[in-house]
Amino acid sequence: MRGSVLLIEDEPDIRESVADALEIEGVKVLTASNGREGIELLKTIPAPDLILLDLWMPVTNGWEFLDLKKGDRRLAPIPTVLLSAYPVPNEHEGVEGFIKKPIDLDALLATVNKFCTAPEQEATKPNR
Repeated sequence: MRGSVLLIEDEPDIRESVADALEIEGVKVLTASNGREGIELLKTIPAPDLILLDLWMPVTNGWEFLDLKKGDRRLAPIPTVLLSAYPVPNEHEGVEGFIKKPIDLDALLATVNKFCTAPEQEATKPNR
C-alpha cells in the first residue's frame, strides 16, 4: 500500500497509533490535532489521497472542517472518511465513509487501501 493520508485527530494516543499502523503499511501520514491545523496544513502540501477526520475536536471540529474544505475548490475533491465513537449520519456531502472508534485495524487498512493505490498498481489498471 502506498499513498498519503492526512489524519486529523485530537487524541495523541489515537493519532500516533493510527499513524504508526499506516506508516508500517507504506502510507505517508501527516497529522493535525484539530480541523484548523488540518486546513492550514492542506494549504501547504500536495493534496493527500485521503483525509481521516475525527469529528469531536477542540478549536475547529470535524463538521466545521468539512464546511471549510467544501468551500475550497482545491480541497473539496479530497476523499474524507470520518472517525468517531458516536453514530453519525450515513450520508454527508464530502464524506466517503465512516470508521467507528475504537478503530478496528482491518477496517482502517481496508478503507485506506481503497483510496491509496501504489503507482505500479495504477499503471496496471485497465483504461476505461
